[in-house]
Amino acid sequence: MAAGMMKAGVRAQPHRSALATLVALVRTVLFQIAFLGGSLLLVPLALILGLVAPKGGGFLLFIGPKLWAGWFRLTSRAITGIRIEIEGDIPPGPHLFALKHESALEAILTLWWFEKPAVVMKQELRRIPIWGLASARHGSIFVDRSGSAGMLREMMRQAQAAAASGRPVVIFPEGTRVEVGETPALAAGFAGLYKMLKLPVVPVALDSGSVWPKSFIKYPGTVHLKVAPPIPPGLPRAEVEDRVHAAINALQAAPSGAGA
Repeated sequence: MAAGMMKAGVRAQPHRSALATLVALVRTVLFQIAFLGGSLLLVPLALILGLVAPKGGGFLLFIGPKLWAGWFRLTSRAITGIRIEIEGDIPPGPHLFALKHESALEAILTLWWFEKPAVVMKQELRRIPIWGLASARHGSIFVDRSGSAGMLREMMRQAQAAAASGRPVVIFPEGTRVEVGETPALAAGFAGLYKMLKLPVVPVALDSGSVWPKSFIKYPGTVHLKVAPPIPPGLPRAEVEDRVHAAINALQAAPSGAGA
């Protein structure tokens, strides 16, 4: 499988002036105040609604996470100046969505882009006070990244239950957040989910790391999402991995949309 790291011609972090960085810092601080302030209300609300929601879910179970992700989308756009452009259509119903993962931005916005998603995420997030409980109640699939056989079986059991109830399953198939330009091989869990769920897989490329790096400061600009056509179930492992790997990295050679 072609999975190079920082090859010639791939995206790199843009150069920014000291003034642009200072302005971005101020906007980031204001964003953090607004977003975290709203989260102090919306996250407990999501937990309460989830606890009183009837068995099997329904409106009450999913409205809280949607509101929280919507607040994130609003504040990140209005204050930090980050916009989202989506190329292609996100199909409804149960699919296996495989996303590039460069920042926390897409991890939160999965709750906005997809309808009632079951998102595969690292186990450490389960320990965040209140948020972890609310996320677990919503149906997030927490996995231990050590990759044990027991962990993989539990991930597949939860994903199968979510798909059976008509929910899409969302996974970051590279296994972790990566730096701009990195294109690591897919983690083993993706192939297992694809084989077991027997769902079409929809790869989604994105370039969020240029405006939302791991550092504290976030920068204005445009995050591009490129939704590839669904890949049918039942393909050999090597073929589906190669196709998904190529599709989620389709924007790696594109110029960044970040503002100066």
